[in-house]
Amino acid sequence: MAFSERVDRLKSSLIREILAAAQRPEMMSFAGGLPAESMLPKVDWAQMPASMGQYGMSEGEPALREAIAAEARELGVDCSASQVLIVSGSQQTLDLASKLFIDVGTEVLLEAPTYLAALQIFQLFGADCLAVPQETDGPSLVALRQRLEQHKPAFAYMIPTFQNPSAVRYSEEKRDAVAAMLDEFNVVLIEDEPYRELVFDESSARPIVSRMRKASWIYTGTVSKTLLPGLRVGYLIATPDLFPLLLRLKQSADLHTNRIGQWQALQWLGSERYRSHLSELRRFYRLRRDAMQVALEEHFGDLANWQVPQGGLFFWLQLKRPIDTRTLLRPALEQNVVFMPGEPFFIDPEQNLGYLRLNFSHVAPERLDEGVHRLAKVVRGYEMVDAA
Repeated sequence: MAFSERVDRLKSSLIREILAAAQRPEMMSFAGGLPAESMLPKVDWAQMPASMGQYGMSEGEPALREAIAAEARELGVDCSASQVLIVSGSQQTLDLASKLFIDVGTEVLLEAPTYLAALQIFQLFGADCLAVPQETDGPSLVALRQRLEQHKPAFAYMIPTFQNPSAVRYSEEKRDAVAAMLDEFNVVLIEDEPYRELVFDESSARPIVSRMRKASWIYTGTVSKTLLPGLRVGYLIATPDLFPLLLRLKQSADLHTNRIGQWQALQWLGSERYRSHLSELRRFYRLRRDAMQVALEEHFGDLANWQVPQGGLFFWLQLKRPIDTRTLLRPALEQNVVFMPGEPFFIDPEQNLGYLRLNFSHVAPERLDEGVHRLAKVVRGYEMVDAA
């Protein structure tokens, strides 16, 4: 049987495989970016019009597009509803952008580390991925300029607010510098902001796209982290030169995003109960973040370095003695604890050993300390064997 040459570049999703192995009730999972089930809001379907069961517009529900455009303008993004496309989760934005920009050998610019599913889809389409190292306040500007001077990437993909996996939030200075540099070299920016609302301090920074004056851009977000991931409702906002092409690609992919999920999202966005829900969500996740910080200080203080995340869902640990953390998965599973190895988040995993991504949103605080203790025990056991 003959398949597309693209099939040869298909990679299984390590995180999906880990989550499948972590379904046992006794398993403590720090692996996925799953919202806490107790914080999934109760939804009411009784008032949903029967017409929502009919086919809809490819662009998305007009009222939802207006609501998203209004929220974006409050963030400083100069846009109208005509630039908003409702997508089937922000993952679809990456699929559409890949179809729009990537041929085999197309260069694209990514943070190092970067979102694993983005790296996988760009590589699936044949991209030549270029890494820009991440620092504590955003990408290395020296490395970014070098990449832009020496290459012609089709786009730069960045997650500037509580980045997955590193939890880094770009500083104001780096947001300005990135915008200016992409404008200077006329490189498209895909700015991914799934965690913007999950902020634990009072800081807020305008999106990078709001600072750009010349280059084209795509800004994408989702309701998966704040409402219900099962709705599969996300959005993209694009400059007018890109929007018509993205719309046609969307039409050829699935006609339109499910209207039932769009209707439910519209009942929440911009409402007082949504603001109240976000406030409670931030308080809830801040407490879990704090609980994990205490556990890490107790059990990983001599094993790893990390920054305390000011938002998002993850801690990003760098072991003081670098090892391939993928080798820890099996012994961790035997201890009924699971995590996400850091190596797959890099373009060149073998050159970036010794990282772990730990999710703090899903495990209850009363079990969290024990889970971190077990994971530290696994790391210590490996180090003892390695030293011998």
